Amino acid sequence: MSRIAIQGICYDDKSSYQKGPRLAPHRIREALHSGSMNNYTEAGHSVESVLEQDLGDFSPHKYFDIEQITRDNLKKYDKLLSLGGDHSITYPIIQAYQERYPELAILHIDAHADLYHEFEGDPYSHACPFARIMENKLVMRLVQVGIRTLNPHQAEQAEKYGVEILPMQDWRLSDLPSFDQPLYLSLDLDGIDPAFAPGVSHHEPGGFSTRQVLDIIQHIEAPLVGADIVEYNPGRDFQGTTAFLAAKLMKEILGKMQGGD
Repeated sequence: MSRIAIQGICYDDKSSYQKGPRLAPHRIREALHSGSMNNYTEAGHSVESVLEQDLGDFSPHKYFDIEQITRDNLKKYDKLLSLGGDHSITYPIIQAYQERYPELAILHIDAHADLYHEFEGDPYSHACPFARIMENKLVMRLVQVGIRTLNPHQAEQAEKYGVEILPMQDWRLSDLPSFDQPLYLSLDLDGIDPAFAPGVSHHEPGGFSTRQVLDIIQHIEAPLVGADIVEYNPGRDFQGTTAFLAAKLMKEILGKMQGGD
């Protein structure tokens, strides 16, 4: 049986526009353990044993400390769910993952492609992680869904690196591809419409409903070996709506990581 753990990455130094995602891990756990929900997925699988393997929060002093934190935790566990944090955390996490899973694919849910070569002078901005991942050939395949802000530069980057983009305006669940490799899920909460997830820094209307994202997670058939939930900004939330959403998605992801249908 796979050993699965949770790590909180309290980091938002690479955020543009607004800070706040470094505060997210605690607030997500607070919602999860509030007594408002139980520890079962919609398919009836308990994730209680995984929730007991919570490694707590890590507050990196430097950006690439995230890679070492993740590498150390992957020495003790087979799979990690990371609670961010801004989306910049995904690149150093995948650097650590590539050593453990050299033939990895990523399914990326987001309003933004995050493929900028650099953003505001920073090549490690939260707008750039997938450019760094692809240029360093850390994964075999990158599929992005929910994208609805693609500009010419990022379109060129996607073509350059062979990124498969399924735009939000054309979305159909039946288009979700199958994966032959171990899969990593990177879930940016602004991929969800702000009507369902107001607690994000970058509101981009026209996104997924909660149900659509749950359907995506539940239809993953490849072995899910890791995931992150990023870009929750508690300072932008309304009555904890996005915290409870993240907690719900967290349970479903953990259930899928356990191998539950």
